[in-house]
Amino acid sequence: MKMKTLKFTENKTWFKLDNAAKIFPGQNSATWSNMIRISINLKEEIEPEILKTAVKRCLPRFPSLDVRMRKGFFWYYFEKNQKEPIVKPDVNNPCVRIKYSENNNYLFRVFYYKNRISLELFHALTDGYGSAVFISTVAAEYLRLKGHDIPSGGMVFSLDELPKDGELEDAFAKYAVSKVKAKRPALPTYHRTGEKMPKHLSIMTSGYIPVDTLKEKSKAHGVTVTEYIASVLMLVHMKLQRDESVKKQKEVSIQIPVNCRNLFPSETLRNFSVCYSVRLDPNLGEYTFEEILRQVSLYLRYTNNKKHLQSMFAANLGLEKNPVMRLIPLFIKDLGIGLSFALTAEHTTTALFTNLGIVNLPEEMREYVDSFILMPSPGKVNGGRAGAITYGNTMTVTFANRYSNTDIEREFFRFLVKEGIPVKIESNKDV
Repeated sequence: MKMKTLKFTENKTWFKLDNAAKIFPGQNSATWSNMIRISINLKEEIEPEILKTAVKRCLPRFPSLDVRMRKGFFWYYFEKNQKEPIVKPDVNNPCVRIKYSENNNYLFRVFYYKNRISLELFHALTDGYGSAVFISTVAAEYLRLKGHDIPSGGMVFSLDELPKDGELEDAFAKYAVSKVKAKRPALPTYHRTGEKMPKHLSIMTSGYIPVDTLKEKSKAHGVTVTEYIASVLMLVHMKLQRDESVKKQKEVSIQIPVNCRNLFPSETLRNFSVCYSVRLDPNLGEYTFEEILRQVSLYLRYTNNKKHLQSMFAANLGLEKNPVMRLIPLFIKDLGIGLSFALTAEHTTTALFTNLGIVNLPEEMREYVDSFILMPSPGKVNGGRAGAITYGNTMTVTFANRYSNTDIEREFFRFLVKEGIPVKIESNKDV
């Protein structure tokens, strides 16, 4: 099947949102921003004007980010943004909603603080992988402008090359060939709640973990690093609910996004990830950590295959291709998406753990880079939303929390330390 791709020409200055992106504009609110934050810590202080020049020079290589959001009668669409990107000092309230009329209409923000460059993107643009490629390429160009000889390679794209067709495709539509549509979980799950902070504030807590120690511990249990971290998050929530002494406990569910590029031959820089949901019922009895590890590992290994993923693609694409849905005006679609999300979305998920994996940079660039940080947007009711990213021998696990209490983060990192895994903590609040 020949796919329509995204290229700006004199006769083509707009394009459609990908399948996953279509739901995000209708959910964009003060309590659910759908932002991704990714940061790179360099080993020298950032010069703002040079950073702004680097962003401007990189944007033509990433046309799917060089856009503004527009409203059609039936769907949102992207249009080429003719304005300049803005670079600003960092803020203490990460991942707040992005308003389409602000920020020179761009759907991403670029911040700097001391030696750190931070990028926040609206999820309608791309996923974690696309975010990592863009910030790595910007950081490389920044270092070049500072006089360093940095080649392209890995997640640093060449600015001398034109965007490839494969980088711009809607991979969901390309691979949604299953005749079976996966069913979504519907039962409500446990949430660790508390006093909510003001809508524009959240607590960001990062733990820097040595990868070799974490891999050794995971291997000793016979699981992957993602399975191990997700199991710790599951254990923490099971314990917190048990300590609340309720008679009838709810299921605990950990949502785990999967980068579909690992199973499908796609180069897309747009969204191409879906979420698995691992669920355990504490009413069946108290689970040991070893039992949780087995359950999480078995579930992920059983479901993480092309056929199951394609059934998830088909389910998501089915709504978009529904002839009735296509004819409903956009303002009604927005109301429907917003209502559906309010009634079901996070209510079926206890926590989230997204592991972007290893950031691969050119050898010549590595001496100038210290670490990376990945943070998902805070949830409406989920306190435990965590993102992980690995660079060199450091994995950074970062929690985004809208509640004033930090029980989840504290118990999570305490468990790792008790397991013999050292953790260095950094937060915008004392935990």
